[in-house]
Amino acid sequence: MAKGSAASVSKKSILTDNSYSFLKKYLNTPSPVGFESEGQKKWIEYIKPYTDSYFTDPYGSAVAVKNAKSDFRVVIEAHADEISWFVNYINPEGLLYLKRNGGVDYQVAPGQRVIIHSSKGPIKAVFGWPAIHTRQGNPDSKEVHPKLENLFLDCGARNKKEVQDLGIHPGSVVTYQDGFDELAYDSLIARAFDNRIGGFMIAETARLLKENKKELPYGLYIVNAVQEEVGLRGAEMIARRIKPNVAIITDVTHDTATPMVNKLVEGDVTCGKGPSLAFGPAVHNKLLSLVRETAEKKNIPVQLRAVSRSTGTDTDSFAYANEGCPSVLISIPLRYMHTTVEMLNKRDIEQTILLIYETLLALTPKTNLSYHL
Repeated sequence: MAKGSAASVSKKSILTDNSYSFLKKYLNTPSPVGFESEGQKKWIEYIKPYTDSYFTDPYGSAVAVKNAKSDFRVVIEAHADEISWFVNYINPEGLLYLKRNGGVDYQVAPGQRVIIHSSKGPIKAVFGWPAIHTRQGNPDSKEVHPKLENLFLDCGARNKKEVQDLGIHPGSVVTYQDGFDELAYDSLIARAFDNRIGGFMIAETARLLKENKKELPYGLYIVNAVQEEVGLRGAEMIARRIKPNVAIITDVTHDTATPMVNKLVEGDVTCGKGPSLAFGPAVHNKLLSLVRETAEKKNIPVQLRAVSRSTGTDTDSFAYANEGCPSVLISIPLRYMHTTVEMLNKRDIEQTILLIYETLLALTPKTNLSYHL
């Protein structure tokens, strides 16, 4: 095995103490849809030493750049936003009713601790929920399930004025409190691995390029886009601005080895077995072949799945932007998506970073991505 190959590198962790510290800090920084700026500031601060320059767009997508003068442009991209809630109504008793900001799961909410981001700073609160004794007091009554109409926050206030005195108002955004933690066997949990793990992995890719003194024959745009959770909006805007020739997107995908997940629908993907590569109309076949060939050459394990009509990720925005951009999706398996205990495997993080890194080294402006030549 040649020195410096992925297999030899992967015998020890490619994550430094500094990068691991950044991961924890980044995951614990709230970055709700439409309000991603605090997380973006930390991301820019971390990636700046490994790139030549950076810029942001009007809605907050952040882009770090290497070789900006090159006419051929390659994007590696993740999305920065996390699912959250909006305060919508404050009742006379000081309880707060909500609207969704992204795909939050009603079933997860009861009993959770949250942070309300008020005009006076962060305010702690909880999702209140009636005791089981009261919900099942009548043997003939059906179990009550959480839904938008019966979910509410309690911040300790006992009337509407006390809530307002805390700086809370309709439109205040709410995020879950739970943060990063480590479990056995290289398993990690966090509130928002979807998809700040992607932002972390593309930043680590930039670090490896810098530290290994790799010069690329094209401009590299490392994109941390906003507002994916409400329709891929940030990617749509930034793709029009950059006009890339190639895009490599990274996001999370479902670990289907857990109960209540139908493999006939979702495919066969498991945490700890490497990144997942997707087949679908938006995924460019020849670019995908390059990624698969790179994985095979560098002994990086991959898992395959199909996504049918849409990937449901920022891949769609890049693929169909401008005159069309050859795009590929490299996903990391995740358990319990859109909960406060999203779980992934540390080895998968390293293998996904290596696959993006090695693909960038294999790609050139002369790589033939034409379907007809």
